[in-house]
Amino acid sequence: MDPFCDHCGRPAEDGDHAACPAAREMEPPRYCPQCGRRLVVQVTPRNWSARCSVHGVRGG
Repeated sequence: MDPFCDHCGRPAEDGDHAACPAAREMEPPRYCPQCGRRLVVQVTPRNWSARCSVHGVRGG
């Protein structure tokens, strides 16, 4: 399991993240799940890409 929530950026073990997976169905990640940093996100009509300054690019 990743140490951070990719939707809200909080540590995955802290608090209730029940709403985060539902929100992630409709939008790309906003935070890096490895370090919790804010991602640079680009959304196009067909897909999205998200880049962490430390861990690189994720796509969807």
